[in-house]
Amino acid sequence: MQWRDEGALLSVRRHGESAAIVEIFTAEHGRHAGIVRGGTSRKIAPILQPGAQLDVVWKARLEEHLGSFSVEPVRSRAAAVMSDRLALAGLNAVCALLAFAMPEREAHPSLYRQSTVLMDLLGNTDAWPLAYLRWELALLEELGFGLDLGSCAVTGSVEGLCYVSPKSGRAVSAEGAGEWADRLLPLPDVLLGVGSAPDAEILQGLETTGYFLEHWLARALGDRPVPDARGRMVDALVRYS
Repeated sequence: MQWRDEGALLSVRRHGESAAIVEIFTAEHGRHAGIVRGGTSRKIAPILQPGAQLDVVWKARLEEHLGSFSVEPVRSRAAAVMSDRLALAGLNAVCALLAFAMPEREAHPSLYRQSTVLMDLLGNTDAWPLAYLRWELALLEELGFGLDLGSCAVTGSVEGLCYVSPKSGRAVSAEGAGEWADRLLPLPDVLLGVGSAPDAEILQGLETTGYFLEHWLARALGDRPVPDARGRMVDALVRYS
């Protein structure tokens, strides 16, 4: 078995004396793991940085085997984020959530494209937190946990939407919320794709997507905890906003 693809490196862990096991989110083969021989060597280790875009060839005797990767760098994203702690936290969060959430060996081309575009924005523009928030919405949607923010779940109105139901993931208007408003999640304009997306609204949006990552997605994955890297990124956004 053999195939060639391109993808973003999500994680690296040492394997034996000189090899490494890597996870790569590829364009056509989804999240895929494999061994890189000599992955801890001076020649290859600098290439294997989370977020790096790689050209890879995977080989195995049988399809179900772990297999091995040979890797060639396409571009490094490390240089753009190493001097920017916030961007570095964002890159770590993206890689950790993809490794956590994406099913193995299942192609998701649309999310792959959005993920690599987001990674390229990190460290290159101050507007990336908005792209990150939209990416979390896309991640939930891709995995079957999308939010329905088009109209109020109670009244059917498309006006005055300001909450999200934690039970249904649907929008709720101020009128529809009534006395239950304090039990609902915030729905800032930024989640509706309107307004100027100030930092405070992005953080509110991340509060809402974070709820569904934890209570819907993580529970569906066997109650595994959402990666700490996501919380560290949100904390960094709070400090820098």
